Amino acid sequence: MATQDSGRKPPRLEAQDAWTRPQSVAEREGKLLDPNTAAASPDPDANPTSYLATRLLISTLIDTAAALKLLQDAAETFHWEVEEDPSFPRVQITSEDDERESRLRRYPWATGDVGLMRVLITPRDDARARPPDAWSLLQTARAMARTDKKTNTDLLFGIGLDHVLTLYPHTRSNPHTRSNPHTRSNPHTRSNPHTRSNGALLDAYADPGTGGRQPVSFVGRPPHRGKVLGERRPHIGMIDTGCGTHPWLTPDFVHDGTDLGPATPIGLKDPATAPEVVGDVGGPLDGMLDEASGHGTFIAGLLHQGCPEADLWWWRVAESDGTMAESDLMTAVARIAVLVRTDAITLDVLNLSFGYYHETPLDQKFDPTFYEMLAAIGRTGTIVVCSAGNDATTRPMFPAAWTPHDDVGQIISLDPGAAPIVSVGALNTNGVTDALFTNAGRWVRVYRRGTALLSTFPAFQTGLEPTARLVTADGRLRESFDPDDYRSGFAIWSGSSFAAPVFAAELAEALAPGLTTGDDRKARVGLAQKVVSDLLASG
Repeated sequence: MATQDSGRKPPRLEAQDAWTRPQSVAEREGKLLDPNTAAASPDPDANPTSYLATRLLISTLIDTAAALKLLQDAAETFHWEVEEDPSFPRVQITSEDDERESRLRRYPWATGDVGLMRVLITPRDDARARPPDAWSLLQTARAMARTDKKTNTDLLFGIGLDHVLTLYPHTRSNPHTRSNPHTRSNPHTRSNPHTRSNGALLDAYADPGTGGRQPVSFVGRPPHRGKVLGERRPHIGMIDTGCGTHPWLTPDFVHDGTDLGPATPIGLKDPATAPEVVGDVGGPLDGMLDEASGHGTFIAGLLHQGCPEADLWWWRVAESDGTMAESDLMTAVARIAVLVRTDAITLDVLNLSFGYYHETPLDQKFDPTFYEMLAAIGRTGTIVVCSAGNDATTRPMFPAAWTPHDDVGQIISLDPGAAPIVSVGALNTNGVTDALFTNAGRWVRVYRRGTALLSTFPAFQTGLEPTARLVTADGRLRESFDPDDYRSGFAIWSGSSFAAPVFAAELAEALAPGLTTGDDRKARVGLAQKVVSDLLASG
């Protein structure tokens, strides 16, 4: 019975807003690479991207000491200092002999194990007014390496920017975040130049009523977890914003992987900034849900609907504004790789609903390190499924564009011993036409529904209120629709973020009859390759 007390409690922000609200690393340090104004590149023409201004990454595939010395010499030009980040432990994946031999055949310069170290760029006391900028330093180091005959130019393949990756939900719940350069007006989300001419049509998918995030009622039964078809249940992993509590997503099959393994935590774990718990973590004091709050719970629900028999593992790396640092993601991926390679857990599918655009994707610099981490997971039989992005462009987005396709050899050299990466674009609700927002091209291998999907959502109730409310004579409360009251536990949302888990669940269902409890990795890779091939062939 509806009563005068509807259970509403205004959001409280004081506890986390004593001085300034939490900010993501993208908000604090993010920078846009504009080829028209940035330091000139001696490499192929640079394209726009987002990166962290005070960091660079060095691959452990190369001589890290020599690379650090090169950067320190280049930093002298600007009166900057470069040192290894003391807060960032190096991460490495120990390679087996056949892996190392395969990689050396593909990359003769890659003599070390797969991993990375992160360096910080800081100004010296005598520095000029110019603030540290990773792109400027990187271009100076590359120019020095090319002109100094004593410098090993192989180092150039192992030094790169720390890119900002973004999730891909369509959200318009907070118009005041439109001008934040690392959320709405990031050139790789809303204002990608390929969307300029039809931005209103693309943004329509973000409006409630046409596929945008909004609460919805669901009166059906929960998905039924049936019997095991093979020797065990399928196992699906997801790296995202975490996973909230929901009656469908019970702890007997939905597992928090944050504290698994010898190197923990894997990802983020502070509950005060958890997008699936707090909802309104940062941004303006308006009580509105953040851009990506609920994203992980929504994906977990899609995975459960598509493959109820599967067990799920989740790791939280993305912030509530939908961003993450490439270095933080790679650390999580490397630690998950250790888990699956030591049989601490088995993953049949890993869902990654995010990505970034590389500034010079054809020069094969640093990207092999990130790919090789995913390949190390793929060598255990794990299929990595990636969303293609929502920018209505054919520009390749990574890691999705590391899928096998006709042009992939220009970008990366694929590991033949790994299960494939699969990129997924979004279809409209009719299941026939491509969504207007979805990225496209030969690098997008498959399309699944990604508009106006229904899935699980945290029971958030944030700042908006019904426009009308009254109490009848018999004490019943009447009110109009509350656009951000999610206490039903379900929502509608759109994006290639959600097309990816639809396909990931489909893969898990197809893998299920052939799954075994053995440790024959070659057999698992063979099964993964066959299932992917069959599903791609069927469309």
